[in-house]
Formats: sequence, C-alpha cells, structure tokens
Amino acid sequence: MRPAFHEEITLPEGKAALLLVDLQEEQRSDPDYYAHDIEAVLANAARLLEAARAAGRPVAHAAYVRDFSVEPPRPFEAVRADGAPTFSDAASGLTEICAEVAAKGDEPVFAKNDASAFKGTGLHQWLGDQSVEWLVVCGVWTEACVAASVRDAIALGYRVLLVKDACGSGGAAMHQTGILNLANRLYGGGVCDTARAARLLNGGTAPVWRTTDPVPMRFDYDTITAFYKRL
Repeated sequence: MRPAFHEEITLPEGKAALLLVDLQEEQRSDPDYYAHDIEAVLANAARLLEAARAAGRPVAHAAYVRDFSVEPPRPFEAVRADGAPTFSDAASGLTEICAEVAAKGDEPVFAKNDASAFKGTGLHQWLGDQSVEWLVVCGVWTEACVAASVRDAIALGYRVLLVKDACGSGGAAMHQTGILNLANRLYGGGVCDTARAARLLNGGTAPVWRTTDPVPMRFDYDTITAFYKRL
C-alpha cells in the first residue's frame, strides 16, 4: 500500500463530531495575535458549523482563556508588566468566540488554560458520552493549539479529519507548514478542505488525504505550497 493517498470516506452516522479551536475575537482584533486570513478561516468554519448542525452532528468549541487564578504562570511564561497574561487574558473581552461561529443551544464551550483542547477540560469525557470516533477539527493557530489538540485526539484514539482551509496561523507559510507537519503523522485520520468536509458532515462521501507511514511528504521552502494544495 502506498504510504499516502486519497481515499473516499464517509463519516459514520452518530460517531462524528466537529471541534472548533480558539476562534476568538483576539485572533482578529489584537494586533499581536492576529491570525492571517482570519475572515476566510471564520467563513469556512461557519460553513462546517452549519453543515454539522443541519446533520445533527455533535459540536464542541474550545477557547483559550488564560486565568492565573486557575493555573499560575508556567516556568518562563511571559507576563505583562502588571503580572497579567500576555495573551488570552480571562479579564479581556477578546477571549469571546467570534459571533459567526459562537456556540448555540447545548453546544459546550471548553475553556482551557493550555494549548490542547483536551488538557484540563471535560472534552474527552463529553466526546465519549457522544460515542464519537471521528473528530473534524478546525481553528487557530495551526501549529500551536490546533496541533496540540490533534495530537492529543490521536493519542486518545480518535480519528481526526483536519480541515486545512478552516485553520489559520500567523502567516501563510506558518499555516501551510503546520498542516503539512500534522499530515505527515496523521495516522487513522485524514486531511481535506472545507467543501469536502462539509459534504462529509452532511452524510456524503468525499476523498480525503490519508497516510499510513510516517513522513510521506518531504517538503522544502520552494515546495511547501505545492504539497499543501495536494492535500
């Protein structure tokens, strides 16, 4: 079998959920933490959210809310002159999830004090209660909180479908290399774009990029975008 390939899949009925990671106002309003092309990322995430809701798929939201009263500063963590967090400060309104992808109804919001949506939250328990096997993931930043959440999800036994154009980072190169690095070791899951992911969430079939062996893509500066487009 080839180490990497495109395969037609469907998401099993009643066993797939959507996870949106850190799509917060900070990512488009704070000049220090502005995510590149965030409006397009939000539009794609909103499309996934609409598809998941229409199909009755479980939806979970994660939000980075740095609260030193819950978890004190970690060793070497940067703080402001007044001792407050440098980002995702619980006292800031910028930790609110962007309105176009905000939770509705009984959709849970898991506030986290670390990169992974699983660390210190009830996400794993909630997904288990929903009998989830496949986790469709989008959000920001690709190489940070999205990557940490994806790796923890795989370690916990979930099949992850990473939606490449519904994620974002500080720049296009940061985002694309983040996706490629995850894809190179995304065992059991796959990578696709928003159009295919929405089709899958709606119960359809679509081709997704999958790998069975480590590091099938060896990219360089001049090949990053070409590899990214193939996913």
